Amino acid sequence: MSPTVVEITHLKKSFGSNNVLEDVSLSLVKGENLVILGKSGSGKSVLIKCLIGLLTADDGQINLFEKNIGELDETNLNVMRKRIGFLFQSAALYDSMTVRENLMFPLRELTDSSKQEKDNLVNEALTNVGLLEAIDKMPSELSGGMKKRIGLARALIMKPEILLYDEPTTGLDPITAKEISYLILAIQKKYEAAAIIITHDVECAKITANRIMIIKDGLVKAQGTYQELFQSQDDWVKSFFH
Repeated sequence: MSPTVVEITHLKKSFGSNNVLEDVSLSLVKGENLVILGKSGSGKSVLIKCLIGLLTADDGQINLFEKNIGELDETNLNVMRKRIGFLFQSAALYDSMTVRENLMFPLRELTDSSKQEKDNLVNEALTNVGLLEAIDKMPSELSGGMKKRIGLARALIMKPEILLYDEPTTGLDPITAKEISYLILAIQKKYEAAAIIITHDVECAKITANRIMIIKDGLVKAQGTYQELFQSQDDWVKSFFH
C-alpha cells in the first residue's frame, strides 16, 4: 500500500452566507492522480486553497503527510509547503522576469543551493516540459500553452511530493490542452508524485486521472474511475460525460 499524503475529513468553508464547501472528505496516496470535477463555482479551487493554508477552513481537518495543518504555526506550515508544487490557473509568471528568473525565484528564496545547482535544476525543469529553448524569453513572448508549461516547470523546481493543478487546460485550444494533459501524465510517471487536478475539462480528466471525484453544491456527489463514472446511471453525473 502506498502511503497516504493527504487526508481531508468533513471540510467546510463559507464566505458570508455563501456555503461553498458543505462537507468534503478525500484521501490521496503517493503516486496517485486525483481529478476533482465540478462546474464553475462548485468550490474546487477553494478546496485546494484550504489544503495549502491559503484559506482557513471553517470546520473539518486537513492532514498533510500525517500532520494536521491547523495545528502548525506559520514557520512549520511554510516548511510543509516546500513539499508541494502549485500550478496556478493563470500560470502566475512574473511579467518583469525572464523564464530563467521566474524559475530561479523559488530556488533563491527557499534553498541554499549553489549557482551551478540552481542552473542545473532550472535546465532540468525546462527540459521536462520541453521548453529549454525558452529559458531567456519574457512571459510576453510566450503563448498560453507555453506559459502553462513554464508554470509547471516552476511547480516542479523544488521536486515536490504533491502537485496541485488548478484548471491546467483552461483557456487553451483543444490540441494544446491535450498536450498539457499528457504532460501531467508524464510528470506523474517520472516523479511518482501525488497530484490533485482541479478541472471541468472531461478530456483532461480522462487522460490524467487514476480516480475522479465530482463536487456539486459543496458535497462529493460521486467518485470512481473514469469508466465507472462514465457508466453511471445518475443523470447529473452522466451530464459530464455524455
